[in-house]
Amino acid sequence: MNIPQDRKIRVAFTLAAGTQVIDVAGPWEVFQDVLIEGECPFELYTVGANVDMILMSGGMQVVPNFSVENAPQPDIILSPAHSNCLSINRWLRLASAEAAIVSSVCTGVNHLAEAGLLDGLTVTTYHSWFDGFVEKYPKVKVHREQRFIDQGHVITAGGMTACIDMSLHIVKRYFGHGVAQNTAKLLEYEGNGWRRRCALKHSLLEPV
Repeated sequence: MNIPQDRKIRVAFTLAAGTQVIDVAGPWEVFQDVLIEGECPFELYTVGANVDMILMSGGMQVVPNFSVENAPQPDIILSPAHSNCLSINRWLRLASAEAAIVSSVCTGVNHLAEAGLLDGLTVTTYHSWFDGFVEKYPKVKVHREQRFIDQGHVITAGGMTACIDMSLHIVKRYFGHGVAQNTAKLLEYEGNGWRRRCALKHSLLEPV
């Protein structure tokens, strides 16, 4: 991975009404806990259609750091499950062109599909949305058995804790297995989904 030399790696999380808390909090915790020579190499921020208060799942209230009008260009984009937002979809389409990784968690994959970023790719999503996604986005292939699918520029994860595995995998892509392992240990995370080589062999996966 190409690591910026004069700044931290920027990770942008999109936010809109109904954003699933774990889809943001899980990856945020992973990235903030990465240490390289005692410092976190990631800069984390949220992007909304505007900077008005957003009501997330369970009643949590959050104000985005930036709007789509003034958000810095990210290196990594993370699209969590939230309500559809046309202005965020437009931002995803534009920002993805210069981002190293565009990722989604759960039904956040819908926003990438709406932005036209997934045609011809294989993705995954929340298990109860497999059939709905196939019907709504017939140009996108869905795999039903992997916690995340890495297609190079685009990485998609299933729901809930799958976002942690995907995030550790991204850390591994940037800094190697040892750093990802140390981060998992710091988190006291015992899941092994991020380690599985089958999750990386996306070209060999048969969508169903």
